[in-house]
Amino acid sequence: MSRNFRRATEDPLLLRLVLGTIAIGFVGLFLVLPLAVVFQEALAHGLGAAWAAIVEPDSLAALKLSLLAAAIAVPLNTVFGIAAAWAIAKFDFAGKSFLVTLIDLPFSVSPVVAGLIYVLVFGMQGWFGPALADHDIHILFALPGIVLVTIFVTFPFVARELVPLMVDQGRDEEEAAISLGASGFATFLRVTLPNIKWGLLYAVLLCNARALGEFGAVAVVSGHIRGQTNTLPLHVELLYNNYDYVGAFAVAALLGLLALVTLALKSLLEWRYADELAAMRRH
Repeated sequence: MSRNFRRATEDPLLLRLVLGTIAIGFVGLFLVLPLAVVFQEALAHGLGAAWAAIVEPDSLAALKLSLLAAAIAVPLNTVFGIAAAWAIAKFDFAGKSFLVTLIDLPFSVSPVVAGLIYVLVFGMQGWFGPALADHDIHILFALPGIVLVTIFVTFPFVARELVPLMVDQGRDEEEAAISLGASGFATFLRVTLPNIKWGLLYAVLLCNARALGEFGAVAVVSGHIRGQTNTLPLHVELLYNNYDYVGAFAVAALLGLLALVTLALKSLLEWRYADELAAMRRH
């Protein structure tokens, strides 16, 4: 007995309107409205006041530190993500499932707990703290600690985006290239990398946005030293706790702008290379 199923686009108009209204309303209420309030509060005393808060030395120091931490963490996570995804998707080996589980670990561990882990490892009462202090090496309350926790909380993003993509693509093209005499590195550059470049771009943008916005883990290891170890999210908290609401919302708006720039860049590239993206999806 055969059954006739309607396409989703053939559902009643009322149902489509209700579902669309719910989706748009949810996005507007929980995403667009809070972001609009941030920009409204940032400009409450005029553009000049908001700009003055952003170019204030401590704010600039926080911006530079956030960008520097992301500039170090994101490339390292990209290299790890590509290597891990390539190993998981293209090879069979003992401990493969365990590696996938470890990659997912930061998704289930609170960022604050991640920060505490590094305190236990590198703190004065930790495993390596006294030895590091003897050699005047500073991990906590300095850039290295901030970079380490940023790497921890963001390293799943590239790998988790690339693993299903590379598994879906299979191994046929790589095996064909190797059978024709290509080296492993040449196969990666000429076959694997072109096939994953759009997924890789999306993963890098997502990883970068997460790195810039990280708060909990960085708060634990940074020491909240104003002008030295405060990243942008920490600086927002400091300004807000000091009742500098214009400054807090101005810096928060800057964070929002960075996120919007990331989204705009992704959308621009998708629009510019729409035909190539569609061909890749068909493949």
